[in-house]
Amino acid sequence: MCANVIVAEDDAKQAELVRRYLEREGHAVTVVTEGLAALEQARRGEPDLLVLDVMMPRADGLDVLRVLRSEGRELAVLMLTARSTEDDLLLGLDLGADDYMTKPYSPRELMARVRTLLRRTRREAHGGEDPVVRVGALAVDPRRHEVTVDGVRVPCTPAEFRLLVTMAAEPERVFTREQLLAELHGFDRYISSRTVDVHIMNLRKKIERSPRRPDRLLTVFGVGYKLVDPAKKASRASAR
Repeated sequence: MCANVIVAEDDAKQAELVRRYLEREGHAVTVVTEGLAALEQARRGEPDLLVLDVMMPRADGLDVLRVLRSEGRELAVLMLTARSTEDDLLLGLDLGADDYMTKPYSPRELMARVRTLLRRTRREAHGGEDPVVRVGALAVDPRRHEVTVDGVRVPCTPAEFRLLVTMAAEPERVFTREQLLAELHGFDRYISSRTVDVHIMNLRKKIERSPRRPDRLLTVFGVGYKLVDPAKKASRASAR
């Protein structure tokens, strides 16, 4: 599964190590050492994955990620950082990162994360003839990797898209945070379930009329979240 990967890392030794491991698995790799170059490369062609260091000259990784997501670019992003607090990790996820690794890291674990991200994004983008799933005015198209609300396309990160695919397949089902976290990262991850809350918050900004008063992506307090059709919910309420 050859992919086009950008590695944005200002530490020459780290960048070379990551490049060697990626090329060993058959990927085409472009290495850049500062933030503006990372932006330029990400805007060229259609890269599959950006391995993005947080601390870089000219523009840091968070700024790069913020700009790419604001432009609607949906490539997968794996962030690398020396910051290890949960708030730092959540900030990256809030901006649209799909996964996060703290330094120092094992190159073998890094490649396992890369394989997982590429496998999932490729499956979603080239999923054969998977039918469009509709939950009221919300439509999720796994084959085209598209989400629309009332016919208007909504840009989603790969992680956000995976959550919607999972929940739209079983509308009204209540998913726990742990179940959704497993869908994103697998059961072998030691990462807070608060990351799911961040993705849900970002999705609400995109698919709800009023993110502060959601009627589509609902919280089930003490349990988790569910996706519903607001029209059906209103119809049931009026019938009572």
